[in-house]
Amino acid sequence: MSLLITGGTGYIGSHTVVELQTLVSEQTPSQDIIIVDDLSNSSTVVLDRVKQITNKTVTFIKADVCDYNAINAIFDQYDIDAVIHFAGHKAVGESNEKPLSYYHNNVSGTVTLLQVMAEHNVKKLVFSSSATVYGDNVSPLNESMPTSATNPYGQTKLMVEHILFDLAKSDSEWSIACLRYFNPIGAHSSGLIGENPNGIPNNLLPYVAQVAVGRLAQLQVFGDDYDTVDGTGVRDYIHVVDLAQGHVKALQNLDKISGCKAINLGTGNGTSVLEIVNTFKEISGQDIPYKIAPRRAGDLATVYANADLANELLGWQATRNLYTMIEDTWRWQSENPQGF
Repeated sequence: MSLLITGGTGYIGSHTVVELQTLVSEQTPSQDIIIVDDLSNSSTVVLDRVKQITNKTVTFIKADVCDYNAINAIFDQYDIDAVIHFAGHKAVGESNEKPLSYYHNNVSGTVTLLQVMAEHNVKKLVFSSSATVYGDNVSPLNESMPTSATNPYGQTKLMVEHILFDLAKSDSEWSIACLRYFNPIGAHSSGLIGENPNGIPNNLLPYVAQVAVGRLAQLQVFGDDYDTVDGTGVRDYIHVVDLAQGHVKALQNLDKISGCKAINLGTGNGTSVLEIVNTFKEISGQDIPYKIAPRRAGDLATVYANADLANELLGWQATRNLYTMIEDTWRWQSENPQGF
């Protein structure tokens, strides 16, 4: 049997591939891994790095998840048992500028994938969702809260969630883990793979790391007048390896999930922007110049998870602390100053 991972050369996808290859237990037989990615925000260098870490190879196919014929051909060729679906655009700011691209790639692409899966009777799915579906709810955020979205990126995740819940209601054979995760940071401890965004980073940690390594001049901190410990926004940062292991746990426990289940993956702790900056300065020994900019529309003061359900249902909880997250980020960036 084979496991298909869409977007598998991306940041979270590549770390999940590593964990799948190294954390498989005796109770979970190894599966052949097939990665499909269009390489729009990743590089095939990742495949070489993953092989360095695991001493194992994976099958890679360059294809767009929106391309029905290409995805159908993969299912025709391989005996696929389950899918982990990462493929999707993910930048909030860009989604405001290019909403049609986001709706096409994230929503239409997922519908295409689901159609092919259904036609091949493959009904096990782990979906990469996001805490953005909680809208402006007050933290700690739990899975029973009402959902909403404040930007096109969040809307695409929410739309896909609705599709998945409707699909599972229509056919009881589906088992779907809809993983709502918070703010992934960090890198593999080897320093071989990490977050490698194209262009100017949209997320805080790669931006801070690129300032520290000299690729960017200074950081912009959006707002310092929130009702938080130091006035800057607070988020739930989770180590990408903890997150990857959450996907492995979800995959291993799909048989226990009837229908579609939303599950938070977070630490349950909040950290402010300036706490991140100061910890990064301490670990890297580099100055992180920054300037305060106005708040961004739609940004909340504090966002963090209640992750009790993941522990209860999957036996998963985050174990790596902030120091480790930033230490691993700096190792990756300092050893790969220009990325891959």
